[in-house]
Amino acid sequence: MKKIIIFLLTLSCVVGCACSVRKASDAVKEYIGKYNNEEEVVLTELEELMNREGLNDEQKEMYKNVMLKQYKDLSYKVVSENYNGDEAIVTTKITVYDLYTVQKEAEDYKNNHKEEFIDQDGNYDKDAFLKYKLEQMQKNTQTIDYTIDFKVRKNNGKWEMENVSTEDLEKIHGIYNYNND
Repeated sequence: MKKIIIFLLTLSCVVGCACSVRKASDAVKEYIGKYNNEEEVVLTELEELMNREGLNDEQKEMYKNVMLKQYKDLSYKVVSENYNGDEAIVTTKITVYDLYTVQKEAEDYKNNHKEEFIDQDGNYDKDAFLKYKLEQMQKNTQTIDYTIDFKVRKNNGKWEMENVSTEDLEKIHGIYNYNND
């Protein structure tokens, strides 16, 4: 019985140590998982963004639905991990809904159909256009692939994500202007 207990303790130590040896890509997987799993930190940031944009309740609900679909369906594949001591670059290919193209096409539509976005007083109706654009975003099923080089740093023996650039956040949200590349 004593040998079994010693064996189990030894086994748990080995398994415990093996589990704590994380790779840099695990930090990326954890980060993207926060989006896929719609974790509180992501939902809070989304709520703050919608409040800053001054959306009304209907627009907020539409936008939230678009983004939750984006987060849930975001897929990724780690392409490579390059280590330099306590720093690493994790190259990741992500697939997201192409909301950049949808927004661009909505702007083009607005410019060619201005009469559809005029209110009773003959003024531009921003809310009517925003509703149109959000409807187009909700209907979208076209995806796009992006490559992101996530910077990861080992801190106290644990790999952690460094700040994600605005450009990479735009890729995650599907709004990156890839025409500038």
